[in-house]
Parts: sequence; structure tokens; C-alpha cells
Amino acid sequence: MTASPLSRPIAVVDVGPNGLTVDVIADEAERAALAEANEAVAVEELRAGVTVRPFGKDGVAVTGQVDAKVQRICVVTLEPFVEIVSEPIDVRFAPAAEVAAVEDGGEIELGPNDPPDPFVGGVIDVGAVVSEFLTLGLDPYPRKPGATFEQPSGLDGEGSAFAELRKLKRPDDGG
Repeated sequence: MTASPLSRPIAVVDVGPNGLTVDVIADEAERAALAEANEAVAVEELRAGVTVRPFGKDGVAVTGQVDAKVQRICVVTLEPFVEIVSEPIDVRFAPAAEVAAVEDGGEIELGPNDPPDPFVGGVIDVGAVVSEFLTLGLDPYPRKPGATFEQPSGLDGEGSAFAELRKLKRPDDGG
């Protein structure tokens, strides 16, 4: 497992019955590391408000939202632009032993979402969660607003690579 470019470890025992609120604001070095990890030009801003609450017997639920301004390169124009990310966070964690019990056919109380992720050593990293949800919120094919791809002229069939391949076809190939 690789280290997250953003780290805010929270001990599960510190999460009281009413939960715990964590504000994550990435500093300059963290934003640079996040940009590199996400193949972006820059992460100009990153803020997240996260609530950690008890979940099930020994687990925790992490909810909130990550908001960021990320400078990306447009896949159409190759020009830089700012992509605004506003991604909801909703993930649950349980002790690794409980998650393993589910995988071995045991039972654990689940909500309507995915099974919980495991945590080890009684610690979850809220910063890593924020980093993952930032990545999920980024467009895999970033496109500058208004950018459209136009097919180059002259490739309507005669000049295409497939037309050139058709010329190489032998007459006895059957078609």
C-alpha cells in the first residue's frame, strides 16, 4: 500500500458517541503531492469537512464532502483549465478481523452501501479518505468547458487507415 499524499490519522477510540468533526485543508506541499498523484498540473485548493461517527459494534462511518480546484490539461485542446471538484464522502470502516469474518462467511451488520473497509491498529486516515474521494471526483478525460473534438477533414473514408489497408487486400481473399 502506498502512502497517501494527504494524511490525517484518527484513533477510533477518540470518536465519541456523538462523533467527531474534522476539517481538512491541504497545505502547499500536500496540494503538490496530490497534483502529482492525480497527474494534474496543480491542486489550487482542497478543503473537506468530514464527520466520523460510530458504526456497528466497533466500526466508524466517515461522511462529508471534498471541494477542490484542480488545474488539468484538456484532452482535446491540450490547454490548461481549472476543474471544480465537489465530491460527497461516504465510507464505513470496521476492524480488519470483522471484515475478514465477513469474507470467511461470517456476518456483520451492514448498511445499504458496500461492505466496510478494514482498519488496522485502531486508526483510520481521514486524509487518505479525502484524497481517494478527490481522485474519484476527477474527470478521467478532462475537457475544458466548450472544447469540442472535430474530425480532421479528408478522413471520410478514402484517406483513412482502413481504406489504405483495403488497397493491400489480395483479390483471392474473398472480399
